[in-house]
Amino acid sequence: MTELSRTSGLERMLNLFTVVRRGEARTALLLALNVFLILMAYYILKTVREALILGEGTAELKSYLSAGQVVVLAFVVPYYGRLVARFPRMTLINIVTIFFVICPPVFYLLTRLGVPLGVIFFIWIGIFNLMIIAQFWSFANDVYLKEEGERLFVIVGFGASLGAVAGAVVADRLIEPFGVLQLMLLGAGVLAIQLLLTNYIDRLERGRRPPAAKTVRTAPPVNAFAMVFRTRYLLMIGLMLMLLNWINTTGEYILGSIVKDTASAMIAAGDAPGLTEGQIIGGFYAKYFSLVNGLGLVLQLFVVSRIVKHAGVAWAVMVLPALAFGAYNILVFVPTLTAVLAAKVVENATDYSLNNTVRNMLFLPCTYEQKFSAKQAIDSFFVRVGDVLSAALVFAGTALIVLPTRGFALVNAVLVVVWLVLAWRVGHHYKTLTAPTAAPSAAA
Repeated sequence: MTELSRTSGLERMLNLFTVVRRGEARTALLLALNVFLILMAYYILKTVREALILGEGTAELKSYLSAGQVVVLAFVVPYYGRLVARFPRMTLINIVTIFFVICPPVFYLLTRLGVPLGVIFFIWIGIFNLMIIAQFWSFANDVYLKEEGERLFVIVGFGASLGAVAGAVVADRLIEPFGVLQLMLLGAGVLAIQLLLTNYIDRLERGRRPPAAKTVRTAPPVNAFAMVFRTRYLLMIGLMLMLLNWINTTGEYILGSIVKDTASAMIAAGDAPGLTEGQIIGGFYAKYFSLVNGLGLVLQLFVVSRIVKHAGVAWAVMVLPALAFGAYNILVFVPTLTAVLAAKVVENATDYSLNNTVRNMLFLPCTYEQKFSAKQAIDSFFVRVGDVLSAALVFAGTALIVLPTRGFALVNAVLVVVWLVLAWRVGHHYKTLTAPTAAPSAAA
């Protein structure tokens, strides 16, 4: 009897998207539901963030707060590393997630008492977004072996893509009847449900394979940042993600600048009767997000697993920088709204699907401490540093020297070359670490 004939109907259906073997569907779908709930909670709370920060501050303030998040993360990440060294897997996850579940009700009460929380909530949700999602992928990396993760992360990643869409829809539908502050409580409730699900998955998998967290560790705990900087593979991943976020955030600035100029020109020319500039911009971004999310879902379902299977992780990690290199070179010569829209839709859809799945696969050959502690440093601190570098570039290109749109695109094109080289080196190290003769903890 062949492997395919022994699989269930659900597993055969999932084989349309990736290779799912007998008994694998349940955990993969539960993990997908888990990250679906995390992303849903985040996008619900993200709506609250926008309402609070723009109600109490300005759009410029949002850019400057990225630096504040980096400062907070510089203290939080080492403390998280100490928790990784002290507690087993589920104790760690429960402690951290319960903290983030408790915060929204506290914020709700303080806001009802008239305490301004726009800045605090903005920084908090930036930490929440990075830490909880990174922690989930650390958990998934600890559940699966390298070969399993390369196949099944495709299904898990689909849950993340769908959760982002669902969270935005839920927030849009409920914000008017329930109000902004009540969405805080809803987000906390969704996050609490996913924590229960995480514990259930852990119990299911514990019988199949003891978690790495049960391994006795006699060495003293290593600072998360020290672990990254002492390990070439981890440092290159961190720098790669920093560049990715730097380039992507600058690309968003390029798009926003062109959209605002186009909307102003339409109003001045009388080409948008009855519409305000804000309505034109809002309508554009609604279509933009729909295109990104729609294309991202299609890529996640039908393209990601095939690229990983036929090209391998080492080549798959180079796809996004290769696309970005072509896109920003085009924008240097054709900085039009249509061109930048097409470039950003392709870039973000590929980032949210293929690149997000593959970047989490990169930690499959790592040790338990690297998966939880070092990954947290990389996915939070290094990513936020990319935001700060982008903000610095925008400030320099608008306040110190006047860079046109094509100038920002040219800077991005140069940065992409560095990103592409780093991606190639990361892929080479991944192949070395996952070679049959490599030790399981070879990411040292």
